[in-house]
Amino acid sequence: MKINTALILCAGFGKRLNPITLKTPKPLIEIKDITMLEKSINLIKEMHISKIFINTFYLKEHFSEFIKNKNFNLDIHIVEDGGSILDTGGGILNMINHSGEDDFIVLNPDTIWSNEYRDEIIKMEAIYFAKKLENILLLVNKKLSFDQNLTGDFNLSNNLISKKDNLDFIYTGCQILNKKILMNQTINKFSILNIWNKLIDEKKLYGFESKKKFYHLTNLNIFNKLKDL
Repeated sequence: MKINTALILCAGFGKRLNPITLKTPKPLIEIKDITMLEKSINLIKEMHISKIFINTFYLKEHFSEFIKNKNFNLDIHIVEDGGSILDTGGGILNMINHSGEDDFIVLNPDTIWSNEYRDEIIKMEAIYFAKKLENILLLVNKKLSFDQNLTGDFNLSNNLISKKDNLDFIYTGCQILNKKILMNQTINKFSILNIWNKLIDEKKLYGFESKKKFYHLTNLNIFNKLKDL
C-alpha cells in the first residue's frame, strides 16, 4: 500500500518572521534561492506522490501565482481556509474533505525539507501500513536541531509517543494520518494538537525517529543564520 496524496499547510501568518512576512507568506520565503514550499513539493515528488492539496489563508493570492509560474507537472489543488483561518486541525480536515483518499502525508513547510528525508518517510509509511495505524509522526531528537532554542514536544519508545519524563523529541512537521482520526470533527478552527493529546491519553499516537539534522525556520534570527550556512 502507498500514500497517494499529500497535504501542505500554508495558511499561517508567519508573524515571527516579520517584517519579511508582511508581504511574503512564510512558505514562499527563499533559502538558498528556493522557497520552503518548493522544497516540500520536491520531496513529495521524490516519493512519487503526484496529488497535492495546499491550504491557504494569509496572502493567499501569492500561492496560485507561484504554482502557475513553477509548472510542477503535478496535480496541485489550492484549498482556501475560508472566511477565517482554521489552524492545523481544521485546515487538514478541510483539505481531506476535498479528496476521496483515506490516508495522507502532511507536511509543514516551516521545516527545510530535502530529498534526504525520502527513505525515512518511506520506512515510516511501511510501518504505518504494516501495523495498520491511523497516524504516525516523524520526530527528531532535539540534539539534532539547528535551532537549539527549540524544546522537546514528546517522548518516543518503540514507536509509541508519550508526554512524560524528559521530552527529548521534536515534531519535524511531517505526519501520515488516516481520515478516521478526524471523523468526529467539524470544519472549524482547531489545532491538530487536540487530536494528538487525545491519542496520547489512549496510547494510540505513534512516531518514527528521524536521524537527519533538523532545520526549522523558527524566526528572523534563525532565518539570518540559515542564509549564511
